[in-house]
Amino acid sequence: MTIEKGNFGSIDNKPVEYFILKNKTGIEAKIITLGATLVSLKTPDRRGNFADIVLGFDDAKEYMNDTRYFGCTVGRFANRIANAKFTLDGKEYKISPNNGQHHLHGGKVGFNKVLWKAEPFENQSDKGVLFKYFSKDGEEGFPGNLDVRVTYTLTDDDELKIEYAAVTDKNTIVNLTNHSYFNLAGHDIENAYSYLVQHLMQINADSVTESDNELIPTGKFLKVENTHYDFRKPVSIGWKMGKGYDINYVLNKQSASELSFAAKIVELKSGRVMEISTTEPGIQFYTGNFLNGVKGKGGTVYNKQTAFCLETQHYPDSPNQPEFPSTVLKPGETYRHLTVHKFSVQ
Repeated sequence: MTIEKGNFGSIDNKPVEYFILKNKTGIEAKIITLGATLVSLKTPDRRGNFADIVLGFDDAKEYMNDTRYFGCTVGRFANRIANAKFTLDGKEYKISPNNGQHHLHGGKVGFNKVLWKAEPFENQSDKGVLFKYFSKDGEEGFPGNLDVRVTYTLTDDDELKIEYAAVTDKNTIVNLTNHSYFNLAGHDIENAYSYLVQHLMQINADSVTESDNELIPTGKFLKVENTHYDFRKPVSIGWKMGKGYDINYVLNKQSASELSFAAKIVELKSGRVMEISTTEPGIQFYTGNFLNGVKGKGGTVYNKQTAFCLETQHYPDSPNQPEFPSTVLKPGETYRHLTVHKFSVQ
């Protein structure tokens, strides 16, 4: 086994482990057991120079205190649930409110704040880590015991795959994602805001889910044509950003669960390219609107709109929106979600 393993600090006197995956071209991903979190991702530019392209921290305690979800696995339910409640099988469930009156990203102690069990693996062309967590019935108000698996795999084809699986013993709702913040010029680049102008992005979506001023969906779908949400062709993120984005895109799909193209980002100065494919129906585009002087890795200060997130997931507030794809998981079924980040240069 050539996967590097080490200590990333501790939480409540329990060790937090890290695992470093490195492929034959030198791409390197570092993941920790706290929150099954991606803490570092090093990729080359067109000249072969490597940079860490995800924001984060140097110590486990900083991740434990983080309120912005840097790099973590989000669950049991990603994004917002209106008024922190939903009805399932005729019963109303009240879950923990942690975003005003609403529920966000799993609640007060979501999957990002717990220690996962880790099992590294390696074969001829892939290296990875399988993370396991058992979420008890009633955790954060959600029904059912939920057995969760998240697998990070780095391939020699320069792909970082994140695969999710979950089973339950009672009808429940599930919506998992990864919440990494990216800047393809490097997480510690000077004048990071100006570099977002150099990021050209394309999203394979004709519509977004309309939201109110608290980012709760209204249930309506809005066409992106002739709006500032239109990324159907490559457009500069920074050039269109204004006050920033925090919106769910309805991905164009031939079939509901197919692995298909979702988004592509090109950073012009470095030549780094990231292409995202997913089995999920939606992708939340967020431009770090609440990063205000956050001290990160190596003392780097992360400020507003200096990075972006592309969170593959089901739509926000799906349990309360009958027209949205269902997030219900029943006993005997398996929740599955695969997202692939493909890296290259141009």
